[in-house]
Amino acid sequence: MNKIDLNGRCAVVTGGAQGFGRAIAERFVASGAKVAIWDHDLALAEKTAQQIGAAATALKVDVSDLAAVEKARDATLAALGRIDILVNNAGIAGINKTVWETDLDEWRKVMRINLDGPFICCKAIVPSMIKQNYGRIVNIASIAGKEGNPNAAHYSASKAGLIALTKSLGKELAGHEIAVNAVTPAAAKTAIFDQLTQQHIDFMLSKIPKGRFVLVEELAAMVAWLASEDCAFSTGAVFDISGGRATY
Repeated sequence: MNKIDLNGRCAVVTGGAQGFGRAIAERFVASGAKVAIWDHDLALAEKTAQQIGAAATALKVDVSDLAAVEKARDATLAALGRIDILVNNAGIAGINKTVWETDLDEWRKVMRINLDGPFICCKAIVPSMIKQNYGRIVNIASIAGKEGNPNAAHYSASKAGLIALTKSLGKELAGHEIAVNAVTPAAAKTAIFDQLTQQHIDFMLSKIPKGRFVLVEELAAMVAWLASEDCAFSTGAVFDISGGRATY
C-alpha cells in the first residue's frame, strides 16, 4: 500500500458500511483520517465502524432526505469538528429491465438515491468547506454513466447525471481550495450484484479488456489520492478505473 497523507483530515463516506464505501473508509483511516460512515443500515454501519477502529463512527442517514442529511452533517461536525472530505458513494443498481418495461417508481427510486443523494449531500456540506477554504469531494459514478448499459437506463442515466454534477460543482468551487472529481469504475463484486441478473453481470464482464472486475481496494486507492492535498489542480474531472473498458 502506497502511503497517502490524510493525517488530521475528517471525512464523510456515504454508503460506507460495505462494498466500495467500506474499502474507502478503511483506506482513509489507514491514511490517518477520521471517518463518519453514513449509511441507511445503522446496524451494519456500526459493525463496520467497530471493525475499522476508533477513528470510524457510524450514523444512520437517508441521503435522499435533506433534513436527515443536515442532521447528520451537524452531528458529524459536532463529533469531528470539521468535514474536509465528502465521498458520495451511496447508490443502488435498480432492477434490470428495458426502458419501456421499467416502472416509473423504480426509475425515480434509483434517481433519488444515485443523483439526488449526492446533490443533497453537496448542498449540505459545501458551505462549511467554503468557510474553511478547503475540501475534497469525490463522487462515485460508473463507466455506465459514460457508455449506457442496456437494461439499466435508470442506473446509467443517474451516473451520467452525477458526472455532470461533478463538472458543474467543480467549476463553481474552482476559486476555493476545494476539488470536486468523479471516478468511473467498472463493476466490482459487491452486494450491489445481488440486485443484478446473471446475464447483466456477464455482459459487464465481457466489456472489460482485463477480464476481471475491479477490486474495491483498487478503487479506494484512487479515491484516497483524490481526497488528498496532492490533488490540488484536478477538479471537475473524471478518473477512469475500468480495466481498459473506457474509450474516452
